[in-house]
Amino acid sequence: MRIFIGEMEEDKFGLFYEEDVKHAVQKFERMRKNNERCFFDVIEFETIIDFYIESNNSSKAFEAATLATEQHPNSVSIQLRKAKVLLDKGRAVEALRLLKKLESIEPGNHELFIAKGTAYGILGDIQGAKRMFDYALTLDSEEVENVLFTITSVLQNLNYYDYMIPYMLRLVEMEPEFKAHLYDLAYAYEKTEDFENSTKFYLKYLEEEPFSDSAWYNLGIIYNKQEMYEKAMEAYDYALAINSQNTFALFNKGNILSNMEKYAEAIPVYHEYLENEPDSFEAMTYLAECYEKINEIKLAKKYYQEAIEMAPEFSDPWFGLGVIALNSGNTDDSLVFFRKAVRLDDENPEFWYLLGKAHSLKGEKKAAMRCFREALKLDAYYSEVWSDLGKIIINDGLTDKALPYLELAYKVTGDVPGINYLLASFFLHTGSAEKAFKHLSSALNMEKEIFNDFKEIFPQDLLTRKMKKLLEGNDLFS
Repeated sequence: MRIFIGEMEEDKFGLFYEEDVKHAVQKFERMRKNNERCFFDVIEFETIIDFYIESNNSSKAFEAATLATEQHPNSVSIQLRKAKVLLDKGRAVEALRLLKKLESIEPGNHELFIAKGTAYGILGDIQGAKRMFDYALTLDSEEVENVLFTITSVLQNLNYYDYMIPYMLRLVEMEPEFKAHLYDLAYAYEKTEDFENSTKFYLKYLEEEPFSDSAWYNLGIIYNKQEMYEKAMEAYDYALAINSQNTFALFNKGNILSNMEKYAEAIPVYHEYLENEPDSFEAMTYLAECYEKINEIKLAKKYYQEAIEMAPEFSDPWFGLGVIALNSGNTDDSLVFFRKAVRLDDENPEFWYLLGKAHSLKGEKKAAMRCFREALKLDAYYSEVWSDLGKIIINDGLTDKALPYLELAYKVTGDVPGINYLLASFFLHTGSAEKAFKHLSSALNMEKEIFNDFKEIFPQDLLTRKMKKLLEGNDLFS
């Protein structure tokens, strides 16, 4: 078990230790400033290097370690610290060369093998890292808990959460009094998307530490990812009750309410968040969208424009203004806003789709079809795009010409619901009833819920008895 120093002794020890650190570091800094050469004993150098490592000052730590190895070339502790500094700087290959030399001097030093494991981890050899860590655990039966803790910290820093979990489980079993281990284990499970175990260990941690707003917040995120929105809201509310300044919880609560289409409830939450984070253009945009959804168009425009003033390169508020313009029948303005949104983010299929929709309403069919193609390149499952594309082709009498291209697209895209609905409709319009039935059957098997998006391009007078029966069997024909 870890040894704890009594309160009075800890204070006294800490005071003397801090003075020693301060004195050693000041002496080193003076030497650097005056361009002098001073002698430091091994303990002083250890203190200086450790101070800079803990301060995340890898440049000074490396400078101190380099000088230390010159003055004390045979000190394993100094050489080991230099290896750690090299690892901090990402120079894993150099660190490994140094560590292999040290291994022949102190083959039973577990710190060497933890450092070697860290080097292998940085180089992407996680199996090699694991071998080193497992070996380090066999070298010191008195320090197992500390070795485990160091290993888990390394794996966490390197984002190897899958490999961290078994070590963390051992640590939780060996040190049940350290409740923070439960938190770290829950977080590791969260990162590996094992939400069941993550929830389990966050709840265990909260049994011991019920006033941890960060644990409640993380639990809210997990519930949210599992679409357990009511539980997520409850967790965020706990986090906010404990710490009203936890703005992340506030922001996520607003997002959940918005996703649940509870726009009127989301609005005051976003306002509260913006009181704490007035420069959040994302929150300003989401607030505007909520106003848009409850038909408070004047306020929606106001907040979209404020978001644009804050971050003119953020595409979403431009898109929001485009939606408002399109819905109000102002197609020319919507084209301006949608074009701006697409220029800022050309990888959003919804932006391309509504830009195409606006072109279509203006009668600019070639431009509309180009936008629809761009949307489908980004999201082949975007059913509304396939539907609108089909309507243009059928209304313009281009079914025969478009069919070969669509069949080619089918070979490339594969079984996508939208393309199957279109092929079914096009074959129906060109008199190939069996092919039409085959593609309609495939589409319904994949996603019958979106048939209504395509209903317009399946005229009842063209449907065969077999197709009508298929639709009736899926409760889609009346």
